[in-house]
Amino acid sequence: MGVIINIFKLPELRRRVLFTLAMLAVYRAGIFVAVPGVDRTALGRAMSAGGGGGGFLGYLNLFTGGAFGQASVFALGIMPYISASIIMQLMTVVVPRLEELQKEGESGRRKINQYSRYGTVFLATVQGYFIANWLSGLNTAGQTVVTASWMPGFKAMAVLSLVAGTCFLMWLGEQITERGIGNGISIIIFGGIIADLPGAGYRLY
Repeated sequence: MGVIINIFKLPELRRRVLFTLAMLAVYRAGIFVAVPGVDRTALGRAMSAGGGGGGFLGYLNLFTGGAFGQASVFALGIMPYISASIIMQLMTVVVPRLEELQKEGESGRRKINQYSRYGTVFLATVQGYFIANWLSGLNTAGQTVVTASWMPGFKAMAVLSLVAGTCFLMWLGEQITERGIGNGISIIIFGGIIADLPGAGYRLY
C-alpha cells in the first residue's frame, strides 16, 4: 500500500500512471462499439448455440477482452500488429536491405516500424474479411446476425471498421509506450485478458 502511495507522490510517475489508466479506459469503452449492422442479441445466441464460450472462439474472445464475442470494432485486437512485427523481425534476417536498416540505429528502426504498420493494415484487412464473411453467414433459429438493411454493403463496412479498430489500438499502444508506463502493446493485451478473466473462470467452473 505504501508503494502505491509513493507512486502518486512523484508528479512524473503519477502522470504516467494516470495516462496509462486513461488509455486502458478508452480501450475498454471501445469494446462496446459494435461493427455497424451486427445484431448483438442474435450474435450472442449464435455464439451460445455454437459453444462460443470454449474452443478456439473462446480463446480468441479471451485475448481480445471480450471484443470478438460482441463483434466490436476491436474484435481483431492487437494481434495483426504483433504478427506483422514478428514477420518483420524474421525478414531482417533474410532480407539484406532490412538488415542494413536495423544497423542504422534509431532512424532504421523507425522505418522498420513503419513497414510493420503497413503489414498490420494488410493483415487486419485479410483477417477482417474472413470475420465479415463469417458474420454475414452466421444465423440462429433462422435469424441472421447481420441486419437486413446493412447486408448489401456489410462486408466492406465491417472490414473498414475492424481495420480502423486495429489501427487505433496500435496507436493507443504506442502512446502508452511513449507517455505511460511499460510496453503499451503488452499492457493492452494484459488488460484484455484480465477484463475477461472472471467470466472465463466462471465458465471453467
